[in-house]
Parts: sequence; C-alpha cells; structure tokens
Amino acid sequence: MSEFSEIAVTDEATTEATTEATTVFMDHRELLFGLVYNMLGSVADTEDVLQETWLSWTARARRAPLGTIANPRAYLVRIAVNHALQRRATITRRRETYVGPWLPEPLVDQAADGDPEDPASRAESVSLAMLVVLESLTPLERAVFVLNEVFGYAHTEIADIIDRTPAAVRQLAHRARAHVHARRPLYEAHPRVRREATERFVRAAIGGDIASLMEILAPDVTVWTDSGGNRKPAGLRPVHGRDKAVRLINSFATRRRGPQDLELRYRRVNGDDAAVLFEGDSPYAVMVMDLTPEGDQVSGVYIVTNPEKLTHVHKDEEEDQ
Repeated sequence: MSEFSEIAVTDEATTEATTEATTVFMDHRELLFGLVYNMLGSVADTEDVLQETWLSWTARARRAPLGTIANPRAYLVRIAVNHALQRRATITRRRETYVGPWLPEPLVDQAADGDPEDPASRAESVSLAMLVVLESLTPLERAVFVLNEVFGYAHTEIADIIDRTPAAVRQLAHRARAHVHARRPLYEAHPRVRREATERFVRAAIGGDIASLMEILAPDVTVWTDSGGNRKPAGLRPVHGRDKAVRLINSFATRRRGPQDLELRYRRVNGDDAAVLFEGDSPYAVMVMDLTPEGDQVSGVYIVTNPEKLTHVHKDEEEDQ
C-alpha cells in the first residue's frame, strides 16, 4: 500500500470515528444541556461547554473504539460536568464587573402553553427562582445538588463524575440541600393558581395599577432587575419591600415611550408561567414571578431586560397571524 493510500485509509477511519461519536453525543445532548445549564445558568456558556464536551468526546473516539467504553452516557456526563466546573471560574470573573443584579438567562418556551415534548421544556427542571438560590452555592455543591436532586444520580455515581469519595459527596449534598431548603419553600402553589397570580400581577404592573400591585405583592417582596447596564430604568441592586417594589415596577411600566409600545405574551419560563414583553419583533423583557407558599401573593419578581440574555427569545409566528 502506498503512503497516499495509507493516509486515505487513516482519514476515512478518523471520519467514521468522528461521525459515530457525534451520533452518540447527539443522543445524549438534551441531558447534557439540562445538566450544564442548571449548573451555570447561562445558555451561551452551556453551548460553549457542550462544544468542548463534543471535542473531548470525538478526540477520545479517534484514539480508541467507542466500543471499549462500557457506559457512553456516564462518560459524557463526566466530561460535561467537569468542563462546566472549569467554566464557573470564567463566569465568576465576568460577574465581578457586571452592572447591577445578575440573573440566570431565562429559558423561554416559544409556544404559549409550552410543549412538554419540546427539548427545552424537558431541560427546564429548575425554576428561575431556584437558579438564583443555587448561585449562592459553591460550584461543587451546585454540581452535586443538580446531579442528585434534579437528575436523580446516586452519591456513588456522583463520586465517579466529580472524582470525590462518596463520603465527600454526601457531605456536599447535605450542605447544599440544607442551604436550598432554608431559602426555598417545600410547598409550591398549584400551576393554575400560579397562572392566575401571574396574570393579575402582569396586568397591574403593565397598567400601572398601584392599588392592585399593593394588594398582590407580599410585604417582604424582592424585585431583581437584570439589565446588564443596557436598559433604563433599572435598579442597580435588588429592591426589598412592597413600597419600594411598587415604585420600581411603576417606573418600568411608564418608561420613556410608554407601556403601549410593548406587546405582552404569556410564556413558560424555566417551567413556570411568566410574561415576555416585545418591542416590535424584539424581546424587551422577561418577567418571572415567585409566589408565596399559599400562592396568593408575589414574593419575588425577576425581570431580565439585558438584550444579551434575550437573543434566543422570539415571537411565536402562529400567534402573530
């Protein structure tokens, strides 16, 4: 066989290995997206980590047959989780210069009711409010919490993924669970109650109905407005208390060109009912409400207006007809 023939055979084998590896990767991409997104809270960073995972995976496939890997799913999860842990350092540095409150990038269903069979819907295992709580965990605590509480991995499996002992994983899980449960109620309002409260709040907020806002907002409500310094008006820090919250929300509703310029669409965001405001065809804001355990008042409002976090949000063409 000539040198050129040997090169051709080698290239063909490499291409076949890459194709096979890509097929396996795509079979597990939805799971990997959910894991990494819930660890990072950023769609863009998640996509970067998935690209790094694919590169590592295909490089492994070119070195040895995939048939030698007993559990490709577990292997891919290990690669993705460890790339995500490395990415946290980049996100932390970026946060140090971020203008105003930082909120996770919302995952928005394009359909009004949200299709439970849509991959994005199935990845939305953690609410936006819960993602805010998870931001206060250490990277390892968050990884363990997501793997264990959200995706059901056993402590022994997690130990293999993050290269820690099962005892260390149990300790991380205990700390994370205690922290999260202290800040999040174990009881969640019924979805129908959530939808009704969300619509009541949005009508009052967009309409500037101060009396209705005072009624539906809990006395200790907190409002986060994430503009990244790219929108005004926006609070530079979270606003606590009903009176201050009403003033901030009212200033949002009466922005320079008036609320009549904004078009309202109800969507599911990270699995919860929420509102998306459009300025023409461009997304202007995503508003997510967190309710009291009884579901009768709003205890938290998360408003994302940073255009960089809304690039994947689009109008549903069917609703425009």
